[in-house]
Amino acid sequence: MNIAIVGLGLMGGSLALSLKKLDFIDEIVGCDHNEKHTKEALNLGLVNKIVNFDDAKKYDVIFLAIPVNGVISALSNLTDIDKNVTIIDLGSTKELIVSKVPPSIRKNFVAAHPMTGTENFGPTAAVEKLYEDKVVVLCDLEDSGEYQRDTAKKIFKALKMKKYFMHSHEHDRHAAFISHMPHAISFSIANTVMKQENKHNILALAAGGFRSMSRLAKSSPYMWEDIFTQNKENLLEAIELFEHELSQFKQNIINDDFEEVNKSMQNGKKLHDILG
Repeated sequence: MNIAIVGLGLMGGSLALSLKKLDFIDEIVGCDHNEKHTKEALNLGLVNKIVNFDDAKKYDVIFLAIPVNGVISALSNLTDIDKNVTIIDLGSTKELIVSKVPPSIRKNFVAAHPMTGTENFGPTAAVEKLYEDKVVVLCDLEDSGEYQRDTAKKIFKALKMKKYFMHSHEHDRHAAFISHMPHAISFSIANTVMKQENKHNILALAAGGFRSMSRLAKSSPYMWEDIFTQNKENLLEAIELFEHELSQFKQNIINDDFEEVNKSMQNGKKLHDILG
């Protein structure tokens, strides 16, 4: 099986590192509009060679490891692929992407979201085993071709990922709460502190708690602007519910009702009983 990865950043680069370990993968090539990324990917040995987008169409499996708008644009230029080619996108939102797949290649397409990543980006951020033991959500799989479904499942199983299946709309709402809202909050926390504290105080006092809460603010603003745009309605719902929760917490502090503050914290602590 020959693989073409479009997008050689954290997700695409890490995917390449993991795919290289699989015995049924013969060749892995990369494609990226960023010339710096292609040079770094080659120097790091992430892919065997760099190809242009038209050449990527000739490969058995095409991974689209690029921002959501890029995925939609790429799909519109893949209508001339062979019927046995499998296209797998790794976008963080799914409903809009699925709705934009040209009907002529809908069977070729598998909508996937690996629930993994770091706050870093670019080929130099690639991490081996980034995908191992992580969840991959496969959406609207009933609309993909049988061969393409089997191909995607085989690859993700070989990567030691845990597969979950859901509708794209359902995925996007869940992702807004679990992933997208926390990123929005992290950017906001970082901006709040930057506007109140000078660099010296931040360096002197920023301990584990602040670093943990603000870590996601290191993520690519361009990628997250794309995600926030595509999942706007679900994100706004999540932010509004968070604002309500924070407002209640604030009001209990104003009222010196620390029994309710403690109860709220005890409830929040239960999340990690679920996460383990």
